[in-house]
This record gives sequence, C-alpha cells and structure tokens, in this order.
Amino acid sequence: MSGRGVWLRARARLRRFPALLAGCGEQASAYGRCVAAASAGSAELRRDVCLREFQALRECFARAAAATK
Repeated sequence: MSGRGVWLRARARLRRFPALLAGCGEQASAYGRCVAAASAGSAELRRDVCLREFQALRECFARAAAATK
C-alpha cells in the first residue's frame, strides 16, 4: 500500500476548505461573534458557551462538503 494516495486525497480536501468556508460565512461570523463576546475583557472562554453556533457552523461545513463529493 502506498501512502502517496492518502496524501493526495488529504491535500485535495484541504484545497476545497476555503470554498467551504466561504459558503458558511454567516455561521462562521455568528460563531466568531459569540466567542469574542464570551471571552471579552478578563472573562475566560468556557466550554459549550457557543455550542449552538459551533454546531450550526459544523452542520454547514458538513452540508457543503457533502455537496462537493
């Protein structure tokens, strides 16, 4: 078995990432705003504070990735 094919597939997936991100701009912005607000000032970012926004972004990425296969 050759490891070359694995790297070629991984590289191809990484090349598609910017296009996937562009299609999920609204979700990415919402998640970024949530993280920024949750960690503003001296506040520490806590686990699951922005879970809803993260899940929306993850679902958008999954839908975009499935559409590009």
